[in-house]
Amino acid sequence: MNLFFEESGDFKVGTVLSQAGEAYQVEMPSGKRTKVKVKDVLLQYEKPSAAELLEAAKAVAADVDFEFLWEVAGQEEFGFAELGAEYFGHAPLPSEAAGLILALHGAPIYFYKKGRGRYKAAPEASLRAAQAGIEKKKQQGVIQAGYVDELKANRLPDSMRPLVQQLLFKPDKNSIEFKALDAACNELHTTPPRLMLAAGGIASPKQLHMARFLFENFPRGSGFPAVTVPAAPANLPLAAVAAFSIDDVTTTEIDDAFSVVTLADGMVQVGIHIAAPGLGIRPDDPIDKMARARMSTVYMPGDKITMLPDELVARFTLAEGKTCPAVSLYATIDPADWSVKSTVTRAELVPIKSNLRNNDLDEVVSEEALAAGTGEYPHKAEMAVLWQWALTLEAARMVKREGFGLKPEQNNRVDFNFYVEDDVVTVLRRKRGAPLDKIVAELMIFANSTWGKLMHDSGVPGIYRSQGAGSGAGWAAKMQVRMVTHAAPHQGLGVDQYAWSTSPLRRYTDLVNQWQILACAEHGVTAPLVAPFKPRDANLFAIVSAFDAAYAAYNDHQQNMERYWCLRWLGQQDRRQVEAVVLKDEVLRLADIPLIVRLPGMPQVARGAQVKLDILRWDELDLTIEARLLELPSSTEIAADADLDYEEEEPASATASATAPATASATAPDTGEAAVSEAVEAEGSVTVVTSEPTAG
Repeated sequence: MNLFFEESGDFKVGTVLSQAGEAYQVEMPSGKRTKVKVKDVLLQYEKPSAAELLEAAKAVAADVDFEFLWEVAGQEEFGFAELGAEYFGHAPLPSEAAGLILALHGAPIYFYKKGRGRYKAAPEASLRAAQAGIEKKKQQGVIQAGYVDELKANRLPDSMRPLVQQLLFKPDKNSIEFKALDAACNELHTTPPRLMLAAGGIASPKQLHMARFLFENFPRGSGFPAVTVPAAPANLPLAAVAAFSIDDVTTTEIDDAFSVVTLADGMVQVGIHIAAPGLGIRPDDPIDKMARARMSTVYMPGDKITMLPDELVARFTLAEGKTCPAVSLYATIDPADWSVKSTVTRAELVPIKSNLRNNDLDEVVSEEALAAGTGEYPHKAEMAVLWQWALTLEAARMVKREGFGLKPEQNNRVDFNFYVEDDVVTVLRRKRGAPLDKIVAELMIFANSTWGKLMHDSGVPGIYRSQGAGSGAGWAAKMQVRMVTHAAPHQGLGVDQYAWSTSPLRRYTDLVNQWQILACAEHGVTAPLVAPFKPRDANLFAIVSAFDAAYAAYNDHQQNMERYWCLRWLGQQDRRQVEAVVLKDEVLRLADIPLIVRLPGMPQVARGAQVKLDILRWDELDLTIEARLLELPSSTEIAADADLDYEEEEPASATASATAPATASATAPDTGEAAVSEAVEAEGSVTVVTSEPTAG
């Protein structure tokens, strides 16, 4: 006896060897033996053989007319033998019965399975809908195959052009467009970005990096709707100063300016004047909502996405020749020892006499020139005063910094500025701590610390940057910079509190703090009652959280674009052999650009040693680079700008030395902002640094 039975959803045949109770011992055509339960048996027959029956059944199933079979079945549940008699016009032969079972089982849109060997015809509406779906899938398959052929020929189908970013960054994996792209990539052994680049979906690697950032962070676009630009209050007093700013040549959002006035008693009054959009923007007004949605200006070499509309920036930027609303911090200083005798904060109109550019003055305003009083440049006398005060402020910070257990900051490092014009990049080295940078940095630290104390003493919350005494294992965790809403030390900077307040045109935290500072300056002890944000304000906590997330995303993008332009520089300069400085073990930084290269297996070389590399290849799409060691140093001489403290900073008492990388590049790790004597935060050109920005 032979059996036709169902096992695990599949239909099989075999010859009975024995029967024991409710089970058969069966030998299958392959020779394999198995146990078959009686309830799983659909047919018992003598002839033909098991193997012949299965072949004949498949032939019968292939010839079944499903439309006719569905009409014959009617709407009542039936067994396969009953339907077989109707369909074949006689009691079905074993091969016909088995073939009918295979056909019924293989046509789920026509027949629903109701039990072992029992089925029910699908309702006509369901059948027609299923048939339409199958036809649609066939048509989609044809279309998809056409897409694949076009993509393999490096042509982008017209229907896929509007979906390029969606396909690359957030694809619907069930769409035929994605399936076609995925199939083409598999056949060509490439990646979707490379295929899109080859097919013209994206114009260049630069456009890909920008498109990804905008897609994730500015899904509605980076432009602004039309706005009504608010004016500052008309009753502000006019300051009796002639202020000047110091910025990079590409800076348009001029946040800060300075003034120096010698008083009748011989004291010196230094004014730090900060642009005051907070006098025109009010919390929860339309412009505030725009700024809060962005949280910060986004910087990258050759471009930026501003936090505020250009019209508003133009209204409040401290532009040369204008009288601008500002929040001024005046410090009365004794020139005998450069100590601060008193400070006062007020909102006022400040005449801006000059917008100085460090690109023009760096060569003239040197430490030697300031010490000797030589050279001719605008605001020379004021610069001399600010320089002496900046040196005193720095020395005081270093004392406090060492009191926190940290080593003094290093000044042997370099920064790199990027300038991009017509897609050609220029990278300029700039020594960290140049006089103009130091003046701006120290005065901004002083203002941020002083205003942080003002808010704290007034009982008004603000947004502070705090570093040190954190929790977690390891030095980096303990020295991580945190944003908090109460005054707390910033050990890396060497100050008791530090509240970002000097860049309200560029950072939302500074705009929030400006509102709080204005309340303190105007209302004194009653400031907590009128300040926009009250203690333990949930809205303030939400701003801190949102700013952290946005700032991290913007910083990642800036680093990616810096790395992209470093690779572009290599190509534009046709540099194949380059000098590099050893930062640590197998980590090197090119001497002329801030590009980090890793050489696994590199021989042990002293930190700071200069070596020669052979650049093999680089990829502007993946932002990767391959190089090999060409020449080891012939001596132990260390590069003048070597960063010998590449890792996280450790206490002065520790045996290992590790400071945040001064010459960090787009690939350098974020080391926690522990070492922080920084240059001014340049705007259009990017100063490549990873430690705490001090200049606002």
